[in-house]
Amino acid sequence: MRRLTFGMNVSLDGYVAAPGDDLSWGTPSDELFQFWSDRVAATDLALYGRRLWETMSSHWPTADQQPGATPAAIEFAGRWRDMPKVVFSSTSRPVDWNTRLVTTDAVTEISRLKAQDGGPMDIAGATLAAAAMRAGLIDEYVLATAPVLIGGGLPFFTALGNWVNLNLVETRTFPGGVLLTRYETRR
Repeated sequence: MRRLTFGMNVSLDGYVAAPGDDLSWGTPSDELFQFWSDRVAATDLALYGRRLWETMSSHWPTADQQPGATPAAIEFAGRWRDMPKVVFSSTSRPVDWNTRLVTTDAVTEISRLKAQDGGPMDIAGATLAAAAMRAGLIDEYVLATAPVLIGGGLPFFTALGNWVNLNLVETRTFPGGVLLTRYETRR
C-alpha cells in the first residue's frame, strides 16, 4: 500500500494561502526550496487539486527556460514536469506534463491509488487534501510554518468529524525562522 503525504508552506495561523490565493507571504529560502524539490524527486505520484494545479502549471513547465532561471529552479522545473501527476477537477480541462485528469469522486480514486503497489504519493492543494483528511487517507503531514500571521484565507487543516492522533517524527529549522514539522498518523 502506498503512503500519502500532505505537505505545504503554512502561516503560523494555519493558512496556505491568503485571501485571493496570495502566496507571496510564503516565498521559501533557497534551503527550503531545495527541501521541497527533493520531495518532488522522491515522489512517485502527485495528486493536485484544480486551483494549485493551475498555479503550478502556469509557471513550472517553462520556468527553466526563463531568463535568469537559477540552477535550483531549473532542477525543480525538470523534476516537476517528469513527476507523474493526477489532477482532480469537476470541470474537464486539458492537462499536460505527465499528468492525467480525474473528474470522478476524488476520495474513491485516492483510495484506489493508495491500494496499489508503488512509491510515495503527495497530495497538493488544501481543498483536495481536506477530502482525503476527512476520509482518513493521509499518512503523513509536513508543515513548513512561516513566522507570519495572515489573518485568513485557505486553511491547511479542515474541520474533521473526529480526532486524528499524530506522532511527531521530525523537526527542522530553515532560514527566516521557518519551522518544518513532520507528523505521521497513528493508526
